[in-house]
Amino acid sequence: MAAHYAWHAMTDFSDARPAQTAAEVEDALLSRWPESRLEPSLDRIQAFTEFLGEPQANYPVLHLTGTNGKTSTARMIETLIRGLGLRTGRFTSPHLEKINERIVIDGEPLDDEAFVRAFNEVAPYTHLVDAESDHPLSFFETVVGMAFAAFADAPVDVGVIEVGMGGSWDATNVADGQVAVLTPIAVDHTQYLGDTPVVIAREKVGIIKPGATVISAEQEPDVAAVISERAAEVGAVVVTEGVDFGVRSRVPAVGGQLLSLQGLRGEYDDVFLPLYGAHQAQNAALALAAVEAFVGGDEPLGTEVVRDAFAEVTSPGRLEIVRRSPTIVLDAAHNPHGAAALVEALEDSFTFSPLIGVVGVMADKDYEGLLSVLEPALAHIVCTQNSTQRSMPAAELAEVARGIFGQDRVSEQPSLVNAIDEAAALAEVGGIFGEGLGSGGVLVTGSVITVGEARAVIKPRADA
Repeated sequence: MAAHYAWHAMTDFSDARPAQTAAEVEDALLSRWPESRLEPSLDRIQAFTEFLGEPQANYPVLHLTGTNGKTSTARMIETLIRGLGLRTGRFTSPHLEKINERIVIDGEPLDDEAFVRAFNEVAPYTHLVDAESDHPLSFFETVVGMAFAAFADAPVDVGVIEVGMGGSWDATNVADGQVAVLTPIAVDHTQYLGDTPVVIAREKVGIIKPGATVISAEQEPDVAAVISERAAEVGAVVVTEGVDFGVRSRVPAVGGQLLSLQGLRGEYDDVFLPLYGAHQAQNAALALAAVEAFVGGDEPLGTEVVRDAFAEVTSPGRLEIVRRSPTIVLDAAHNPHGAAALVEALEDSFTFSPLIGVVGVMADKDYEGLLSVLEPALAHIVCTQNSTQRSMPAAELAEVARGIFGQDRVSEQPSLVNAIDEAAALAEVGGIFGEGLGSGGVLVTGSVITVGEARAVIKPRADA
């Protein structure tokens, strides 16, 4: 970071008042372009990181993209690398409850004091970039710069970086990942990325850099071809789930599942993963292969290291049980592909009867496709909304839901708290659905923000 401090020393920012609290930082960030507003260019983030002394070049990077599973996979990679004794920096988005969650060092989000310090370190340069650019730095670009600089200042041994959206034009793509991880690519963010998996894949493969190792989940043939073409262009090596590594077996278990994984370097049996669903087992295989590729060599990782690391993995808001009696499960599925994995996992690992859904979605998502996938799994749906302007009003979502579920299986509650309470009451009196008392559950889903807001409400009650 020498360039950063040299630039700082010769520049007078005495008229800028540093932020004092995390709330002030969040207000300053939210005053910038929102994450949903994009101007496809790396010019601003490149100028920003140049002012900061190219902090993202201070540590090797594992870079992740894909449609679903990025955050869970990033958390697994981070935990496994920490198990090898290395210090990690993890950047993921969006956050569930608190913005600090996006910037994690050694498994812990920055506390408020560190978050304020990280912002104040980079804030003077945001104004310089704004002054030199046609468009100001966005919220996301600014947080990316904060993360890169905080990781360099720590310092970390490894950066585990999740794209915000897409790949080529994502602000994180100023980092050169020596390992590029591609989770399953499907359709999402169609207004920004395109409306077919192939078109979306062309954007996402932009994170594949010269000489990188590409760890790819099983993909549709046309998507796999796009990945291979990009790798050939830049001289990267592709290893693929189902060919070079994968899940050999999985058995649902109390609190998660027991896995046997085939890695790039060896086999790892009796690996307990405290997360539910075949998609999380797939994420575990991706994470294992990514870490093996990063470490290099021909020797497998130690089996006990792998077991210990995976046993510690958490992924809040991903089939997370946050309350009992009735059981309330949170899952951040927000597109049909994610909803399909969710429904499969529910059938695989839970026996709710009935299951009541609390669903709040963003208006720019494929909410009709998501509801259609959820319909067979839910006895009743309570349509709600989250606090953001992008959220679809509960009444509008309910109107769509009635065309899929029927009139009698849909209700609406604009208040998320009231929606959860109504769903819990319906789950507890399962007899109205022809089910036994006491076996019902509640699923809150449809959006990361909906799930985050629900988590903030439910967990304090459950922990009291």
